[in-house]
Amino acid sequence: MNTLTELDEFKRLILIVGTPGVGKTITSSLLASKLDGLHIDLAELVKQEELISDVDEVRETLVADVEKVSERVQEITRDCAGDVIVDGHYAFDVVPAEKVHRVFVIRKHPDELETFLEKRGFRNKKLWENLAAEVLDICLSDAVEACGVDRVCEIDASGKSVEAIVEDIIRVLDGKSECRVGTIDWLGRLAEDGRLHKYLIHF
Repeated sequence: MNTLTELDEFKRLILIVGTPGVGKTITSSLLASKLDGLHIDLAELVKQEELISDVDEVRETLVADVEKVSERVQEITRDCAGDVIVDGHYAFDVVPAEKVHRVFVIRKHPDELETFLEKRGFRNKKLWENLAAEVLDICLSDAVEACGVDRVCEIDASGKSVEAIVEDIIRVLDGKSECRVGTIDWLGRLAEDGRLHKYLIHF
């Protein structure tokens, strides 16, 4: 449930979500710079201000206190007059859906994502859970459920520079490209290649 009920008016509230490793934070940072907006990195905010409800020892991750994060986002954005870009896979859980202008779900081909996650030290259960989430469109489905299909846009980051990804996003924001979902089908592509079992066999 969204817990942020009072958010002062600003130009646009843009959410950047996606599976870990797809490039949410670097994309959000550059986008905020291009738009002269405010970037809120939820993972960094939770870590720096200890907005934690628990620690997941199995996945080696902090569990955010969503209510506290929501309140803090409200405080940070209170005096903001420009665009606000909120970066985090659960961003739509800390702001009210009616305030959201666009949700950009960053996607990345599982082969490319696997290589990147392994370089970041992801192993075993943590690695395969995140890869399966990308293959099964989990972040996309959650975003659509939270904010509605009309405000959710898929962005394929596979093989692209961060500059190219941001340019794709800006084109959508400017109305030069269509905001769409359902354009990326890793499940179908991997099934056609006979490689789907590699990503789902662990579950």
